[in-house]
Amino acid sequence: MANPVSLPLFQKVFIKNTTQRAVDVTILLLLLCLLTYRLLTLKDNGLAWFLAFLCESWFTFNWVLVICSRWTPMLYQTYPERLQQQVKELPPVDMFVTTADPVLEPPILTVNTVLSLLAVDYPANKLACYVSDDACSPLIFYSLVEASKFANLWVPFCKKYNVQVRAPFRCFLDDRSVPSSANSGEFQQEWKKMKDEYEQLCRKIENATQQPFPFGLTGELVVFSNTELRNHPEIVKVLWENKEGLPDAVPHLIYISREKRPEHQHHYKAGAMNVLTRVSGSMTNAPFMLNVDCDMFVNNAQIFRQAMCLLLGSKNERDCGFVQSPQLFYDRPEQLLILHEYVGKGIVGIQGAFYQGTGCFHRRKVIYGLRPDEVEVQGRDVYSDENELQRDFGISREFMKSAAHALKGKTDYYPSNLSESLEAAHQVAGCGYEYGTSWGIKFGWMYGSTTEDILTGLTIHNRGWRTGYCSPDPPAFLGCAPPGGPATMTQQKRWATGLLEILFSKHNPIFGTLKGKLQFRQCLAYLWIFLWGLRSIPELCYALLPAYCLITNSNFLPSIQEPGIYIFVASFVSYNLYTLSEIIRTGFSIKAWWITQCMARIITLSAWLFGVINVVLKLLGLLETEFEVTRKGQSTSDDGGDDDDGQFVFDESPVFVPITVVVMVHLTALAISLFRLLPQSSGQGSGLGELFGSVFVLVSFWPFVQGLFRKGKYGIPLFTIFKSAALALLFIHLCREVQKICVIVDMK
Repeated sequence: MANPVSLPLFQKVFIKNTTQRAVDVTILLLLLCLLTYRLLTLKDNGLAWFLAFLCESWFTFNWVLVICSRWTPMLYQTYPERLQQQVKELPPVDMFVTTADPVLEPPILTVNTVLSLLAVDYPANKLACYVSDDACSPLIFYSLVEASKFANLWVPFCKKYNVQVRAPFRCFLDDRSVPSSANSGEFQQEWKKMKDEYEQLCRKIENATQQPFPFGLTGELVVFSNTELRNHPEIVKVLWENKEGLPDAVPHLIYISREKRPEHQHHYKAGAMNVLTRVSGSMTNAPFMLNVDCDMFVNNAQIFRQAMCLLLGSKNERDCGFVQSPQLFYDRPEQLLILHEYVGKGIVGIQGAFYQGTGCFHRRKVIYGLRPDEVEVQGRDVYSDENELQRDFGISREFMKSAAHALKGKTDYYPSNLSESLEAAHQVAGCGYEYGTSWGIKFGWMYGSTTEDILTGLTIHNRGWRTGYCSPDPPAFLGCAPPGGPATMTQQKRWATGLLEILFSKHNPIFGTLKGKLQFRQCLAYLWIFLWGLRSIPELCYALLPAYCLITNSNFLPSIQEPGIYIFVASFVSYNLYTLSEIIRTGFSIKAWWITQCMARIITLSAWLFGVINVVLKLLGLLETEFEVTRKGQSTSDDGGDDDDGQFVFDESPVFVPITVVVMVHLTALAISLFRLLPQSSGQGSGLGELFGSVFVLVSFWPFVQGLFRKGKYGIPLFTIFKSAALALLFIHLCREVQKICVIVDMK
């Protein structure tokens, strides 16, 4: 039998994907055949044929990026049970939770996330939880104070009975989280007591939400007097301290609201994360840091130990700059799971997982800018003198000392108690502390994009670090998906905007491959995600082509008598059957596949298109992009349904205009075709292919077709309809004018 000390803490598992590779290559060959056919017949066809060729060239290029990204899928198998034999003492971890709006992000969500972190299966004396409240809200502070009281009951209860799901709102909802061995009367009694205590906590928070502090801001809340959203001093409060350092107690809980002033740039979430890093460095200085969004609770209590298997089990630290867990949702599990399953695992097999902004364990020294080739010198100073350290990290002597310890790989810099470090914590949380330093420029969470997570991860990969991926069963973290249409569009627009900001900046991954240490295939994987927004342009063009052809009596597809039609049919059918097989293999239904496909098209032609517009306006100096907080909801039903009953919700946002225009154009085009109002054609004329294409577009955008005839939140607002109708009429007029020009050109 092998010596337990010599056994690895993890192993890499390469996934056999021969069938997937064969299908990927087959689809690529079909696309290349399609492009070849287009080129050979280009001179015999019109404008629509040429536009289709351009769009299909883009789709082919995008498919090449997909194939390269998922060609070598890999997973990590971890063995947390071996940690106890191989690691004398588990390392400390600082946990970061970020919230920015108590209305869009209800406090009860933050409370559940914090409680799940405080109750993880890890020594409490090695943990500290820092909550960043970027709204400077007394409601958030009050909720956390009450949550800390409940935690003194909840944490011992979870550890005593080994409760599986340690976020109360899911634990009391799902009987599967109840330990199978806990059938005693004592457990049932304590379970009921915990549930009653949690319901009382919810009532307190709900009452404070509806009638916020009718007796004024008194006691600990007095610090919130005369504060405004973007004009207030820094607030750092220790809500709970594990003073005795007991491993089974409640970990430290610290509230932070960084200083904000109107004249100072605060860099949104990236700025908040850098403040959390500095404050935690001044107070506990753990060598590892976990960050989660306020709505992403711990779903697997063992995740800290599993992540440590990767972070501590790597013989070469360069192989694990950070450990990312997949971002998944309990109420809409299919939304990102397919992406992680078939592309995410492929990226893991290259240089490592992307940083997704939540559910990620970081090495502090990597966040501080340490390069893999500098790890060898961590026994001595990375910086030659104190002036260099001050230039990069700021003027706080206490923080400079803790940063130097972290860069050397030491873990022995701790104040005797948290209150002793509060003065330094306030100093590094000030809005002017970063001026003249390298925060957000050379290290930390990087500035310059609304997707600071991807940019930060790209910077780490550029330095030469590889990254780990931890995807246990059950999933490590679960959150709630944005509810309804507007919230989803806000989130997706922010992602598309931020990704394009990186693409058109000095951080472009191509530069990282040419000048840095970013691997070529990892560069292609980054390009695939950065080009999401630009996909909206060819997809919008392709979505309008069937309508254009019906309106102008032209064609962009071969007739059913031509052999070329088989290439189009084979490409269309093979791609859709393969995406269907992917979602069925993952455990979802045909309905889930269709909804996923439709939502992908809706997001591309709305949110991503506006992301492109935002970046174009920014490059022209006409707009400054802002970080828009996504509205979050809390689903409490077993089926994960939301308040909108699965129906698409509209508001007056202009993001819904493009697809409404597309739908109106297609409805008009079908009417023109059915009533034989087609103009005379100099060529083949439109046929069944264009008719099928128009119907397919309308079915894909069915929520918008229904929205034209509905009222309330499920109906498209009249103002949006009027704007869309005007644009649709303009498009139809331009189609006819272009058709006249094409006829004149053909006659010549």
